[in-house]
Amino acid sequence: MAKDTDIQVAEYDAILRQAVAVIDRTRTMVATTICSAIGSAHWEIGKLLHDRKLESKHGSGVVNRLSYDLKQRYPQMGVSSRNLWDMKKFYERFCDSEPKLRQAVAVLPWGHTLTLMRKFGDDDKAMLYYAQEIISKGWNRELLSCAITLKMHLKKNEILDNNFKQTLPATQAMFANEVFKSSYNLGFLGIKDPILETELETRLVEKVKHFLLELGKGFTYLGNQYVLEYNGKRSKVDMLFFHRGLHCLVAIDLKIGEFRPEYAGKMSYYLSLLDRLERREDENRSIGIILCAEKDHVEVELTLEDMGKPIGVADYQLESRTGFAMLDDKIRTEQYAVGFKLGNEELRDQVQSTLDEMVKDGTFDDIAKKWDLSDMVCLGK
Repeated sequence: MAKDTDIQVAEYDAILRQAVAVIDRTRTMVATTICSAIGSAHWEIGKLLHDRKLESKHGSGVVNRLSYDLKQRYPQMGVSSRNLWDMKKFYERFCDSEPKLRQAVAVLPWGHTLTLMRKFGDDDKAMLYYAQEIISKGWNRELLSCAITLKMHLKKNEILDNNFKQTLPATQAMFANEVFKSSYNLGFLGIKDPILETELETRLVEKVKHFLLELGKGFTYLGNQYVLEYNGKRSKVDMLFFHRGLHCLVAIDLKIGEFRPEYAGKMSYYLSLLDRLERREDENRSIGIILCAEKDHVEVELTLEDMGKPIGVADYQLESRTGFAMLDDKIRTEQYAVGFKLGNEELRDQVQSTLDEMVKDGTFDDIAKKWDLSDMVCLGK
C-alpha cells in the first residue's frame, strides 16, 4: 500500500500529462482533418471568384446572390457575402506563397486564418510561425490573440531557462515568460565581497522593497525561511511571494554559486509541498525560481525538460547597472512631482502610500544621505 501511495505522489503528474497529451493529440488530428476539408472548399471558392475577376464594386450583386443561394442549400455553412469575399482574399493572399506556408494555413480553422491575414498582411515569416504554433499546440483564437499581443514571433529564438510551456496552460505559460526575467540585477545590495547564501537572503529581506521593484509589478512578499511541515518533517523556502496576475505562489531559492541539476529536484519538492499545504482551490500551480550566480543554458534545459513542476532558473548580477558619478558642486536644485493619468487614483494612492512608508521607515532618508541629497529633498519635510 505504501508503495502504491509513493507511486501516486511521485508519478501521477507524469501519468496525467501523458494521458492528456494522447487525448489532445487525437482531438487535434480530427480537427485538422475537418479544417483541411473546409479550407480546401474556401480555397476553391476563392479561386472561382478570383478567376471570374469579381470585385467588390462591380461584382457585389453576383456575390450577394451567390451567398443567398448557397445559404439555401447549406444553411449551416458560413457563406455570407463577407465570408465569400474573405475566401477570395484568402486565395489571392496565398496563391503565390511558398508551399510550406500554404500547407500550414490550409489546415487552420477559418477564424484563425482570418485573424492572421488581418494582423500580418504580407509578413510570411510571422504568418508561418503562428500557423505552425496553432497546429502543434492546438491554440484556440483566444490563445492566438494572446500570443500576437505578446509578439511571440519576435521572441521565438530567445533562450528560455524554464519549463513553463510544458508544465503550465498555454495562456499562463506565455504570461509567466513575460513576468519572470532570465537575469536580475541585485546591485542595490551593495555587495563587494563573497558572502554566504544566508547573508544574501538577509540582505534581500532587508531591502525587500528594492527586490520587489527588480522582480516587477504584481508581486507580494509573504516571507523568508517560510516553514512547510509535512509527514513529521520541516522544510524552509528561502523567499515566498504571491503574484497577483499569475494568481499563484512563487518560491525563490537563492544560490551563491552556479546552477546545479540537484537544485531543481529540491525546488520540485518545495512546489509539491506548497501546492499541497498552502495553495488555495482557486489558485494556479505554484511556480519556482532558482536564483543563482551563474547558469549554463544547456544544463538548465536538460535538467528541466522532464520536470513536472513549473520551474525557472535565473542568474543575478551584484554590480549596479549604471555607472555614474556625483558632481562635487551642485548646479541647481529643482522640485519634481510624479504625474498620473487623470482618474487613475488607485495608482496615485499606491505610489503615495509607498513613498510615505519609505519616509516613515527611514528608507527615503537613507537614499538621500547616500547620494548627499538630504538638503535637496522636500518629501517628508
